[in-house]
Amino acid sequence: MSSILVTGGAGFIGREVCHELVSRGHRVRVLDSLIDQVHGADQPVDLRGVELRRGDVRDRAAVEAALQGVDAVVHLAAEVGVGQSMYEIARYVGSNDLGTAVLLEAMIDRPVQRIVVASSMSVYGEGRYETADGRRVADARRSARQVAEGRWELTTPEGEALHPVPTDEAKPVDLASIYALTKYVQEQAVLVFGRAYRRDAVALRLFNVFGPGQALGNPYTGVLANFASRIASGQAPTIFEDGAQQRDFVHVRDVARAFRLAVETPGLRDVTLNIGSGRAYAIDEVARMVARAMDRQDLAPEIMHKARAGDIRNCFADIGRARALLGFAPAQVLEESLGELAAWVASQKVVDRNAEMRRQLEARGLVA
Repeated sequence: MSSILVTGGAGFIGREVCHELVSRGHRVRVLDSLIDQVHGADQPVDLRGVELRRGDVRDRAAVEAALQGVDAVVHLAAEVGVGQSMYEIARYVGSNDLGTAVLLEAMIDRPVQRIVVASSMSVYGEGRYETADGRRVADARRSARQVAEGRWELTTPEGEALHPVPTDEAKPVDLASIYALTKYVQEQAVLVFGRAYRRDAVALRLFNVFGPGQALGNPYTGVLANFASRIASGQAPTIFEDGAQQRDFVHVRDVARAFRLAVETPGLRDVTLNIGSGRAYAIDEVARMVARAMDRQDLAPEIMHKARAGDIRNCFADIGRARALLGFAPAQVLEESLGELAAWVASQKVVDRNAEMRRQLEARGLVA
């Protein structure tokens, strides 16, 4: 049994990670700032069997106190969301990168042997692509002009069509948003720290996490929660571009298990792993799947044919490395899990803030 600090442990992913760790006999302490955007102003926090401390990861005294007697750290504390990061830059950099720096400094003189940090698939930018003859392309990107003209699919500079393939950890990063930049700084700071101080450091690059418990009132994170909020409010889900862009959706309980395995598996050091389902889903079909699960097939998605700054076209995971090193295998797939999500949404008081999000982005010229 270990004593584990989970920063951001009262959030959507954090709660499941805590439950997973406690169920396996670990002692768990949480440090979380409990901000309203994520938790709601009056929402109770259900963390049975966990010691909860309210505090900001940028507060050195709070972090030092939370680290007392801890063997390992799961670092989840972060501001999340591509769109908002493009205009609340100081907030994202401060929370994600300064917060990580404070945590690592506080760990220097403490016997914490392992830290597992939540990174993001957003660090890849576009995922892997291939040409028709199977040639791998690692640096595919759309130009601003191409996006402005509504030419959504990627091509080579010569105009040859590119086809998305699973993205592995060796794919070079391509930081398309402030959020992606901060997550890459987080993961690399942890890995550099681990090498310098001879600690076990693991970065998990999470793909699109879904499941009951996601913040339905936060339109900047969780596309499935965003769709569900719209549909529960009697509104059509809105989709940027043409809806054919592809993503990987991984259930929060599978993610929690991945974190537990990353804490427990011996011999992990200086490792970066994709955590996803290994499946690709077109976003417009996902919106229709959610509508069917919520018995609102009449609410067809609204395709905006506009692009949002910081978004990419396709990215889905190659999880072979996590399977080999952690024994990780997703137990739940999207199409078999939406009934559970729909039932949970039906039990919640839903506030749809999608229109507010669009106004914020459009007012700053971040939608074109």
